[in-house]
Amino acid sequence: MQLSKSNLKPQDILILLKIIALGKKSWYHHTIAQELGISQSEVSQSLNRSKYAGLIDDARKKVNKIAFTEFLLHGVTYAFPQKPGAIVRGVLTAHAAEPLNKIIKANDKYVWPYAKGLERGQAIEPLYSTVVEASMNDRDLYELLTMVDAIRVGRVREKEIAKKELEKRILNA
Repeated sequence: MQLSKSNLKPQDILILLKIIALGKKSWYHHTIAQELGISQSEVSQSLNRSKYAGLIDDARKKVNKIAFTEFLLHGVTYAFPQKPGAIVRGVLTAHAAEPLNKIIKANDKYVWPYAKGLERGQAIEPLYSTVVEASMNDRDLYELLTMVDAIRVGRVREKEIAKKELEKRILNA
């Protein structure tokens, strides 16, 4: 595999989080592709990159939860950084969304830009372009993605709370 083709991409995180969100349910490349709005070939390429990085097993079916959690807790903020942008309409994310908004009381709201969104807040670019639509049909995926965003953009306290909650959910999935 060429080095440039083995580097992780944001959609790899989305796909691995989707597999985690599915829990013990069986899945296929085409179902993941359909549910995430990604092509089957991109799912396959993504799983190859994740296998190369040690984030999924050789069969490309079982997420290496310890390695993936370690990457999310310590690497995602550097690999896929994000700074809050302009005030826009969208869907709540980071500490403004469940489950973190039940733990953290904050005045600032972060949202994924989305024309049909019901909230207003500072724009946070989602990890991948299909995140908003994909998360609307999968509550578990949505919550995992919002916690990853809290790690990407939050202040120290928000990041620590998100890390604890995310680690608990992934390792117990």
